[in-house]
Amino acid sequence: MNDDKQLHWLVRPSTIRKLWIGFSVVLTLVVLAQTVIYVKGYFGFDGWFGFGAVYGFVSCLVMVLIAKLLGLFLKRPQDYYDEPEQIKTSAPSHDKVKENRNGV
Repeated sequence: MNDDKQLHWLVRPSTIRKLWIGFSVVLTLVVLAQTVIYVKGYFGFDGWFGFGAVYGFVSCLVMVLIAKLLGLFLKRPQDYYDEPEQIKTSAPSHDKVKENRNGV
């Protein structure tokens, strides 16, 4: 319990559980509000009950899958920005370059 108090409040497992429950309740209420609020669809199918929630979920799922697929093609090796060993040993250090500029 003591370790739970030292964590940031958004990282605590108890807070995460409460946020999941709270957001689930709010989203359920938004979908259920469609029972008393008329939604006029422009294309017919977008007026169906819960269409916005299903469409949003499927759109988010497709975006995540496309991002994962793009990641397979666009990712770089972990040492992509590291300099090759030859350049590291032959390049002057930054301290020596500063000394040469100052005339020291």
